[in-house]
Amino acid sequence: MFEQSQIQEFKEAFGCIDQNRDGVISKQDLRETYGQLGKLNTNDEELEEMLNEGKGPINFTVFLTLFGEKLNGTDPEDSILAAFKLFDPNGTGFVNKDEFRRLLMHQADKFTSEEVDQAFAVAPIDVAGNIDYKSLCYIITHGDEKEES
Repeated sequence: MFEQSQIQEFKEAFGCIDQNRDGVISKQDLRETYGQLGKLNTNDEELEEMLNEGKGPINFTVFLTLFGEKLNGTDPEDSILAAFKLFDPNGTGFVNKDEFRRLLMHQADKFTSEEVDQAFAVAPIDVAGNIDYKSLCYIITHGDEKEES
């Protein structure tokens, strides 16, 4: 995932944040780091939210994993699957392409027709017009095998 030089840089950054040098980033470590950067009134909710991204104590391995996910610009596969499951109340593993297009173009961060077409170009769509979202999640998080060949 990372080159050795990048891992070394992350290790140095981790060391700067781990103020008490116990090998785990705590709320107090974050508060002190923010204080050193000039942000003195960081609220507890904000710090807790950051710590909760690690789903447990944030040691160096967890820290590295979190950065890997952030730098790759994708959410973990299970988060993407959970989002798709909201549109699949029967748990079939599929969402209708036309309905999904409508949602993408009319909800939240509205996609253009061209953006939807681009996304659907790599989406596994069956003859009935349903997207296999489990396979799509794999493509999103691991890349499309067709693109790599």
